[in-house]
Amino acid sequence: MTTDHDPPASRVHSVRNPHAMYSGTRFADVAARIVPLDADAAAAAAARHDRLTKPRGSLGRLEAAGVQLAAIAGTSPPPLPAPATVAVFAGDHGVVAEGVTPWPSEVTAQMVANFCAGGAAVNVLARQVGASVVVVDAGVASDIPVDAPGLLRRAVRRGTGNLAVEPAMSHDETRAALDLGVEVAEQCVADGARCLLTGDMGIGNTTPSAALIAAFTGRPAVDVTGRGTGIDDGMLAHKTAVIERALARLPAGSDALDVLANIGGLEIAALAGYIVGGVAARVPVVVDGVIAAAALLTADTLVPGVSRYCFAGHRSSEPGSGIALAHLGLEPLLDLGLRLGEGTGAVLALPLLQAAAAVLNEMATFDAAGVTEKDALPST
Repeated sequence: MTTDHDPPASRVHSVRNPHAMYSGTRFADVAARIVPLDADAAAAAAARHDRLTKPRGSLGRLEAAGVQLAAIAGTSPPPLPAPATVAVFAGDHGVVAEGVTPWPSEVTAQMVANFCAGGAAVNVLARQVGASVVVVDAGVASDIPVDAPGLLRRAVRRGTGNLAVEPAMSHDETRAALDLGVEVAEQCVADGARCLLTGDMGIGNTTPSAALIAAFTGRPAVDVTGRGTGIDDGMLAHKTAVIERALARLPAGSDALDVLANIGGLEIAALAGYIVGGVAARVPVVVDGVIAAAALLTADTLVPGVSRYCFAGHRSSEPGSGIALAHLGLEPLLDLGLRLGEGTGAVLALPLLQAAAAVLNEMATFDAAGVTEKDALPST
């Protein structure tokens, strides 16, 4: 997981006072401020598409994306979703002790340092599309080098409990992680971001993600559990059994917060807060792979309807990703067989959203271009 060269410095998004102690509750207040999608703006964008110099519907899903962008922003044509920021939330997981992954938890801290140095895949792809990167320690267990530039050190605790045998987090810790995500989203928007992308890092985090997806969709663990970093058949069967144990531990009548606290993760909870914070700010949110899908599913359970404001950047090869997106009624923009995480799929999808907005803003109408519409041709 190391590189043999020195990459260019990461373009790290600045967040004020990164060492401040976290306190307070924001998630519920921000969720209450979410306004309905603007149906009038959506209708205006759809009507504008029909006047552009092209056959109606000929840009396919790009047209639908532009209409959704207008509905989110409340104006047509919609603003370009730029500049964009990808927030990489990092956290460790006690369930690693169950042998669900061959990678040690120490790799999480090492990769956080790599993100901050600009050497990870998400940094490379973010530079390619002009997006900024902010790295957030939501709950890394190991020490992160003190010279990691641009790191937002806001760990709620040093890793979660082992979800197979105990709650991953307390309810207070879960709320703090949700609030942290909201805070990061609000700060990114205040600093100029007009599109938020989700990123994640945490050795073992496909296990709580699969558990959350199973709990919120009602699907059995075997359907949603994947190979993560590439585990063999034996470890996959063991990982599935661990998730089944975690699900069996859930108290009867658990609500969404109970489920998240029991079988979730600090970075997953923070991502859920980040999504809700972006939605409340009326900027488009692009979610990444299976970790982000679990976070979006969590957010949508806590705040029903949130997913309608979001875009699925891609479908991860992890089975839980497709199941979660289908449950939410989201069709991914890309399907490239990715399973890296970090925000890579969301970053790759960003130019498509920017193109969707640009078409509505820049393409000529039939009238303006002096082009005859098909409907205006004389009948024969």
